[in-house]
Amino acid sequence: MTNKPAPFVWHDLVTTDVEAAKVFYAQVIGWNMQSFPGNDDYTVLSAGDTGVGGIMAIPPDACARGAPACWQGYIAVDEVDACADRILSSGGAIIRAPTSLPKVGRFALVADPQGAVFIIFKPESGDAAASPAPTTPGVVGWNELHATDGLKAFDWYRNMFGWTPSQDMDMGPMGIYRIFATGGGPAGGMMTKMPDMPTPFWAYYFNVTSIDDAVQRTISAGGEVVNGPHEVPGPMFIANCRDPQGAWFSMMAPKR
Repeated sequence: MTNKPAPFVWHDLVTTDVEAAKVFYAQVIGWNMQSFPGNDDYTVLSAGDTGVGGIMAIPPDACARGAPACWQGYIAVDEVDACADRILSSGGAIIRAPTSLPKVGRFALVADPQGAVFIIFKPESGDAAASPAPTTPGVVGWNELHATDGLKAFDWYRNMFGWTPSQDMDMGPMGIYRIFATGGGPAGGMMTKMPDMPTPFWAYYFNVTSIDDAVQRTISAGGEVVNGPHEVPGPMFIANCRDPQGAWFSMMAPKR
């Protein structure tokens, strides 16, 4: 386990059509976008002046595996190689072995023992960049795991990354929704996935100022609203959506 809780620090979209995705998310979320210095194949997404994520094409090896367009979260760790070894020995999988990117850092694409995919990352500077306030528009305000067994998954992440439980919510037949923290306030939740969801996955919720306006922008831009909008404790309103390339994303906004 890391010496301190390991937070989510970045979120990437890998997609089949980068230019179309940039147009869609600029309209729906309103991110500022610019090419990464020296690499026009990677677009940095910023909330105001702060980078929060990126967009890139699905890598060829992932295309060969049949990987779909999706969002991926980065978890900051002390040592990528040692963490990858622990993930493998605890029943997880290494999808892309630890790799270094000049002037960026070292990362590995991994999966937990139930199959949910994410990235472990250590920036070259040694410390992850400071993040804006978690309620800032354009920032991922919630990280949500849909697992084969939500409580068992939490135990694994607690042992691996030092996460702590914040609150359990009884959802009746849907089981327990466990809210967790990664060193500060609540950072997300974990639950047992619905039977119609084929595989476990991480879902990421982008902050917007108005859920109704954001839903309308999603539809106007060619996306699909799969679920919602509806109210959740907080109080907040959420909507689960797919972009035109099929990547699942969600949005959240305070109740007005």
